Amino acid sequence: MTITLYDTTLRDGAQMEGISFSLEDKIRIARKLDWFGIHYIEGGWPASNPKDLAFFKKMAEEPLQKAKLAAFGSTRRANRKPEDDTNLVMLIQMDTPVVTIFGKSWDFHVKEVLRVSLEENLKMIEDSIRFLKSFNREVIFDAEHFFDGYKSDPTYAMECLLAAESAGADIICLADTNGGCLPNEVGEITGKVRDKIKAPIGIHAHNDSETGVANTIAAVQAGAVHIQGTINGYGERCGNANLCSVIPILVLKMGIEVIPEEKLKNLVELSHFVAEVSNIVPASNMPFVGRSAFAHKGGIHVDAIMKNPHSYEHINPEAVGNERRILVSELSGASTIVYKTRRLDIDLTKDSRETRLILDKLVELEKEGYHFEGAEASFELLVKKITGGYRKLFDLLGLRVIVEKRSEDEGFVTEATLKLSVNGKVTHTVAEGDGPVHALDNALRKALLQFYPELEKIRLTDFKVRVISGAEGTAAKVRVLVESFDGEDVWSTIGVSTNIIEASWQALVESIEYGILKGEK
Repeated sequence: MTITLYDTTLRDGAQMEGISFSLEDKIRIARKLDWFGIHYIEGGWPASNPKDLAFFKKMAEEPLQKAKLAAFGSTRRANRKPEDDTNLVMLIQMDTPVVTIFGKSWDFHVKEVLRVSLEENLKMIEDSIRFLKSFNREVIFDAEHFFDGYKSDPTYAMECLLAAESAGADIICLADTNGGCLPNEVGEITGKVRDKIKAPIGIHAHNDSETGVANTIAAVQAGAVHIQGTINGYGERCGNANLCSVIPILVLKMGIEVIPEEKLKNLVELSHFVAEVSNIVPASNMPFVGRSAFAHKGGIHVDAIMKNPHSYEHINPEAVGNERRILVSELSGASTIVYKTRRLDIDLTKDSRETRLILDKLVELEKEGYHFEGAEASFELLVKKITGGYRKLFDLLGLRVIVEKRSEDEGFVTEATLKLSVNGKVTHTVAEGDGPVHALDNALRKALLQFYPELEKIRLTDFKVRVISGAEGTAAKVRVLVESFDGEDVWSTIGVSTNIIEASWQALVESIEYGILKGEK
C-alpha cells in the first residue's frame, strides 16, 4: 500500500490561536518538511492574504527538492463562471504543481451557509475542477464536512464526490471538519466511499473529540491512501490530526513506509523545529515526540525498564529521535537511584546504605516542596553530598538585599551585599541588579570569579517561581527553578522556602556549584 502525506501546517496549522507565521517562517517550515520527506506541502490560500501570495512567489524562485507544493482555495462562487472567479484564477497563477480546493458536501451547509441549491453546489464542484484540470494541474478535492454530510444525506454526499471524480479530481479527500466523528464511523463511511469511488481517497481529520489521529488510522484501514494533517497537531480550535503521531504509527505499527525509517529518526527534530518557529512551547506529554513520552518515574517501572526496556515502552525511543528518561521523585525506588547514579559514574546497588540514604532524603525534601524531575543538577549535588563526591566552594558569612525607591518618579533600586569565606579568605562584595535575584547573582559572581575563573562562562538563562501552598497567601511556600548554560551544557537547580529570596539563593548557589564542579569529574 502506498500512502502519501499532505502537510497543511502552513495553512490549517496557522489558524491555531497564538500562531502567526511570518513569510520567512513559512519558507523555513516548508524547507524543513521537504527535507524530512513529506510528499505534499500546502503553502496557503493565495486569494486570502498578501503573505500567502508572496510565499508562492518566493517558492517559485527556489522550488522544493522533492515535495509537491500545493496552493489552496475553494470552488467557484455561485452563479459565476470559473474563468471569472478571482480565487480560481489566482490558484492557476501561482503555478504550483498541485491545487487543492474545498467544496461543500453537507446538504445543511449548502442550504444554510452557501444558500444555493443542491444542484448548483454540484455544478460549482464540477466546473471548478474541470477548469483547474484544463491547466494540467494535479487537483485534490477536499469534501468539507463530508462525514456529517454523509450521516445527514448519504445520497447527496456521494453525489458531491461523484461530481468531483467525473470532473477529473486526482484525489478526493474526506474531511471531518467539525472533528466530531468517532473512528468506527469514519472507518465504516470511508469503506463505503471506497466501494463507489475509483479515485484515490484521502482523510482530513480534526481533533475536537480527541480522535483526529484515531480517525485518520481508521480511514487508512478502510482504504484511504492520502493523509492530511499538521505537525504537532496545530490547527483551529482543538487542532488537526497530528502527523507526529500518525507517521510513526503507520511506519512502526502498521509497516507502511510513508517515511524511510532513517528519516523517521528526525521526527523529534522536526516537531521541535516547527514548535520553535511557531513560538509554541512543545507539549511534554505528546506521544512519540514529547519530552515525557519515554520518561519513567515509578520505582517498579524503572526496575522493569532496567531489565528490559520493552516492559514499559511500546517502541524504541531512538526510532523517532527521542530518548529514555528516568525521573527522580518520592515515587522513586532503589532501581531509579542505581540507574541515575550509574550515569554519574557512581557504582551503587539497590541494597547499599547510600541508596537508602538518598531515597530517604528525596522523600523528606519532596514533602517540603522540592521537585527534582526538573532539577537534575540539584539531584546530582544531593547524591554527591551523600556519597562523598561533593566539595564545598565557599562558606556564607552574611547576606543582605536592599530594595529601595528613592522618589515617586524613579524606579526601584536593588542592591545585594555578600560576605563569603573562600578557601579561608574572606571576601566582601556589593552589586546592584534589576531585581533581588539579579543583584545576588552579580554579587556572587563578583566574589567568586577570582577563585573560580570558569564562572565567566556560566550564565543564568531562565528563572521560574511557583507558589506551592497557595492557601497561605503571601506567606505561601515557593519553589524556584534556575536554568543555567555554560556554552555547552544546560542544567537546572531548585530552591524552596517561604521566603522567595532564600529559595532563589538556594537555587542560584547550586547552579554555580554544579557548573564549577561538573568540570572536575
